Amino acid sequence: MSKTMRKLARWHIWLGWLVGVPIVMWTASGLFMVAKPIEEVRGNHLRLDQSEVPLVIEGSTFATEDMQLKEMRALMQDGRPVAILTTLDGQTRRVDFASGEPIAPLAAEQARAIAAQRILNGDKVEAVTLFPADSVPFDFRRPMPVWQVALEDGTNVYIGRDTGEIEAVRTRWWRWFDFMWGLHIMDLSEREDTSHPILNLFAALALIGSLMGTILMFRRRKARVKPSVQAPAE
Repeated sequence: MSKTMRKLARWHIWLGWLVGVPIVMWTASGLFMVAKPIEEVRGNHLRLDQSEVPLVIEGSTFATEDMQLKEMRALMQDGRPVAILTTLDGQTRRVDFASGEPIAPLAAEQARAIAAQRILNGDKVEAVTLFPADSVPFDFRRPMPVWQVALEDGTNVYIGRDTGEIEAVRTRWWRWFDFMWGLHIMDLSEREDTSHPILNLFAALALIGSLMGTILMFRRRKARVKPSVQAPAE
């Protein structure tokens, strides 16, 4: 057993030489990346507040002055051009691009049909559930009314009630990935905060521990000398 343990110890030392430097790089880069909130990294704190101005489209048949339009997205749905309008207060609606006539919110059967047409095995549906904007499932986390089309394989397809578009696809693997991401950044409640004191503290401790371990790899190990066994005096 002792011979096996010595062999494992030698392998451990060589493995330490191979992975020591990458571990230091990973922990050092991780500490650097979590040192500041992602909003500051993206430069959001440098943007000056600007008052939002409604989008004005001359000659439009669907953008009116009282609508306070923020943005418009045009796309094809069911073979016809559709405009998805978003107002300054965050409301979304669909209209026919040519006539400007409003399109009714998506029904359950329409959501089911969209999943069947655009998702692999999307016709194998277990349930179709409508969620309002203020109580969406945790794996969606966007404030908009959506249909959740739950498939037999555990995949959740989220289709916007007011957009008629697939807004997100959440597989079982995605949900486990999301959980692991929450563990990674130590934020299981929201899984969004990538810079907070607890994470910064443990990232710094991990870096210190990795540096100490790498330095100790340079320590010379002296072979232990077994004490000689003397014969008893006669």
